[in-house]
Amino acid sequence: MLHHHTIDQLKNLKLNGMAQSLEEQLAVLDINQLSFEERIGMLTDREVSFRDNKRLGRLLTQAKLKHAACIEDINYSQERQLDKKQILGLSSCQWIHKGYNLLITGATGCGKTWLACALGNQACRIGLSVSYLRMSKLCEQLRIAQGDGSFQIKLSQLAKINLLIIDDFGLSVPSQLDRNNLLELVDDRNNKSTIITSQLPVEHWHNYIGESTLADAILDRLTSNCYQLNLKGESLRKKKQALTNTDQL
Repeated sequence: MLHHHTIDQLKNLKLNGMAQSLEEQLAVLDINQLSFEERIGMLTDREVSFRDNKRLGRLLTQAKLKHAACIEDINYSQERQLDKKQILGLSSCQWIHKGYNLLITGATGCGKTWLACALGNQACRIGLSVSYLRMSKLCEQLRIAQGDGSFQIKLSQLAKINLLIIDDFGLSVPSQLDRNNLLELVDDRNNKSTIITSQLPVEHWHNYIGESTLADAILDRLTSNCYQLNLKGESLRKKKQALTNTDQL
């Protein structure tokens, strides 16, 4: 009964990891062979692990990453021309702590979004907030916020995110309102990191944005402190489809 009371008290104190660990310890017949220090250390380790996993789950849920990608599964095949040392350096997330941006370009299907999500996953692992949005969805949300009077609130929310992933930049021509909103966003996120993926080479982004003055201001904020990756190789989607078709033969 004393044990059950202790477990209930741990749960009431929201020490659920410790409660689970204590229940497991009580099920081990020779647990008393361990010292008090060893047993309390096991309880503490489980609580830390429980909280870390809970935080990671919350961050991943909030991030809404398109792919369940992770750094460990990156394909470094020769045709992709990925610099493994550079990718591992990015996986440390120091560039996010410094507020640098990452611009990922390449042909459709070459893995831009997947790589961006892998880096987003890595950021969540170390406790950083992440949000994934396609460019079209981002523009839509900002337009709606302009219309209902919540624009500043929306900007403030986006400005607080440690890593914002903007996917499929450059697929559709932005309106004047979209350009203005994008400038407001990147300006508010001046000390935060953004990943942008695009089929367009960075040197074409100025023409894509269209209005020279706004384009200068937006690109100055995005490219002043940034890393750039230009992915190569055949479409990974086509390769996957080819393998699937082969399996069906």
